[in-house]
Amino acid sequence: MFEREIATYEHPLPSREYVLQMLAEQGVPIPFERICELLDVADFELAHFSRRLGAMARDGQLLQNRRGDWLIPDKADLIRGRVEGHADGFGFLVPDDGGADLFLSTKEMDKVLHGDHAIARVVGTDRKGRPEGKIVEVTERANSSLVGRVFEEHGVWYVVAENKRISQDILIAPPAKGERKALKPADGQVVMIEIIEQPSKQKQPIGRIIEILGNYADPGMEIEIALRKHELPFEFSKEVLAEAKKLPDEVRKSDWKGREDVTALPLVTIDSETARDFDDAVYCERQGKGYRLVVAIADVSHYVEAGSALDRDAEDRGNSVYFPRRVIPMLPEKLSNGLCSLNAQVHRLCMVCDMTISAGGDIKGYRFYPAVMWSHARLTYTEVAAALYDKDAAARDKLDALLPHLENLDALFRVLVKARAKRGAIDFETIETRMVFDDNGKISRIEPYERNDAHRLIEECMLAANVCASDYLHESKHPALYRVHEGPTPERLEKLRDFLGTFGLQLGGGDEPHAKDYAALLEKLQGRPDKQLLQTVMLRSLRQAIYSPDNVGHFGLAYESYTHFTSPIRRYPDLLIHRSIKSALKGRRYELRDGGAGGDWEQIGLHCSQTERRADEATRDVDAWLKCYYMQDRIGEEFAGSISSVVPFGIFVALDDVFVEGLVHVSELGADYFHFDDKAHAMVGERSGRRFRLSDRVRIQLVRVDMEQNKIDFRLVEGGGADAAIAAPKKRGKRG
Repeated sequence: MFEREIATYEHPLPSREYVLQMLAEQGVPIPFERICELLDVADFELAHFSRRLGAMARDGQLLQNRRGDWLIPDKADLIRGRVEGHADGFGFLVPDDGGADLFLSTKEMDKVLHGDHAIARVVGTDRKGRPEGKIVEVTERANSSLVGRVFEEHGVWYVVAENKRISQDILIAPPAKGERKALKPADGQVVMIEIIEQPSKQKQPIGRIIEILGNYADPGMEIEIALRKHELPFEFSKEVLAEAKKLPDEVRKSDWKGREDVTALPLVTIDSETARDFDDAVYCERQGKGYRLVVAIADVSHYVEAGSALDRDAEDRGNSVYFPRRVIPMLPEKLSNGLCSLNAQVHRLCMVCDMTISAGGDIKGYRFYPAVMWSHARLTYTEVAAALYDKDAAARDKLDALLPHLENLDALFRVLVKARAKRGAIDFETIETRMVFDDNGKISRIEPYERNDAHRLIEECMLAANVCASDYLHESKHPALYRVHEGPTPERLEKLRDFLGTFGLQLGGGDEPHAKDYAALLEKLQGRPDKQLLQTVMLRSLRQAIYSPDNVGHFGLAYESYTHFTSPIRRYPDLLIHRSIKSALKGRRYELRDGGAGGDWEQIGLHCSQTERRADEATRDVDAWLKCYYMQDRIGEEFAGSISSVVPFGIFVALDDVFVEGLVHVSELGADYFHFDDKAHAMVGERSGRRFRLSDRVRIQLVRVDMEQNKIDFRLVEGGGADAAIAAPKKRGKRG
């Protein structure tokens, strides 16, 4: 150990092994000063040695108690982890080292809030056989503020947190002597509070109201709550706004230096009718038997300099967040909707991916370069589809000189789709929906939103540019954030194969299936009545895509290398890719700024993956609230639907025409004991053999809408044409 240290350092520090050995021999927690004395750490080595102990703590080898003394966790049978609360009051400690979760009783959860980091000791097992823990010490508090509803009972005011994983009520403290007059909300209003005393064994958490948001049912309140509940940054700092204000309103002549002039190229943007920020423009021309595809992307990196206030804020946000009727942008509006948006008929700075693609859809060559462009038109998916696919005369006349270029794009799109199928990319069929609001800002209906071929055309162009960006950085040996998507875990794969086997189906590929194997199986499902069931189970076997510096490929898209290059206005990873490409073009290496997540590619990949999930969770919350609001006046109505999920406590049903999902609790399934069959994705009656399985058809009645919990409850309607209630198999190998 000493030999390893002396070979690495001129003045070797005590190794990790030596530190652990010494602490084990002492057998008790020891303060830092005593450790340094026992190990002969010199004064000039103190700072470095302190960092070593900190690194050992991060790796779970050491921990500090409340007094700051250092000890070995295993010696004290202590486990360090993160607290995860449950709406019913109990919770779990999720160990940092990946070990089994510790059950925390309601009594233990009284000491902590969801998200806190704590040290616990195993004290036995609960009635379900799970290891049970006792909180020894809270090492880090996760909640300094929270959003919730304020209530008054017998003169006592308290707040119920909107995050239902926080089950404790937070008492509101009366204003202290000399303190400014406290805010006075009405009973039931939504407020933001600052926690001034954290919970402990002896007392509840105490807070102070710092903002009154309004009434729970006010238009837009669901978004205000989601922003604060998920801690989404939604206000730009004065420093950021000042930097944005200094930027020009239009492209200056000095900005043209070092850029190619592609203003004569008839580039166009194709987006939805409601889009306001335009990241990408496209152009296509025939080139022999193949094609030249030009994808121009807004050059955000020219204006957002690394380390600036704009950059720090963009990194913190990670991405724009799109709610119904409101967007929380990653960049101030001057940039996102103005200077960096590829608006029509104005000069804009861009980064171009100029590709040569064969008649078979293979990318034969590409070139990246900074340029100045002029968007010749702002087109919508609807009008492009009308002109290209519906052959609408008025739409074709309107597009006029642009039509030949769009027809070239369509021809290339057809080629790329065939290449996609040949590559074996997975293409799950899903129904997208959108909410339609009335003049009062309330949801009036939910309708399916069909993606036409114009959407797919742009998608294929963006995929091609992203692949080239990934390939360029990989070949340049430049670090990058790849968009990676790994295949199924062995456990998920085994469960999927077991399930498919009951239908006489097989997934090819052995222990490491390829996307092609999934695609081939999906093809076999066409026309089957149980296609939706099988497709859903296949989809759930896959892992979530993330950002990572480790280029492990994208399983779903069947790419060996893939990244995000095409949306730097709304995704921070794309902005980093632009900076990396620019550096590589100059033969340099882009270095991430020090501090925060920004100094390490792995950490910033983790951060951007987390902000993406944070945005997804916030938008799901808002959608759920709006759907509850929409359904609250329809209690008693009957609907047809399909089972969208089977869980131990019941079945979730997705309604056919209103695109809303709700729960039929296990107690509502019938006069029987129903058991959850995880492998079969079904609930099965113990005596009757009655079976409710994923994707089965049912008829239900809406019985309850809980606006506070964002929950919709159904009950089954007997004799309503449901085909979910199927008798248990009487003969071996048969299914009812």
